[in-house]
Amino acid sequence: MITIYSRQGCMYCEKFIAIVEIEELKHVVYRLDRDFTREEFAEKFGENATFPQIMYDDTHIGGCKEGILYLQENNICCTA
Repeated sequence: MITIYSRQGCMYCEKFIAIVEIEELKHVVYRLDRDFTREEFAEKFGENATFPQIMYDDTHIGGCKEGILYLQENNICCTA
């Protein structure tokens, strides 16, 4: 299960969400100020974390670029 911590208006969040939806991967999207606060986000990912932050099962993957790379390297999707 892919968990995406996102915020409204984030183009990288929308890009990664679009990829998992096109690939029909099981995922859940949490949004800032709807599902968590900025303080909760900083506590979970660190003060300097950017959006999105992506988890695969219980493993923290990182941002959009790291998420795509993880999906490719693990043959989950997006391979050439």
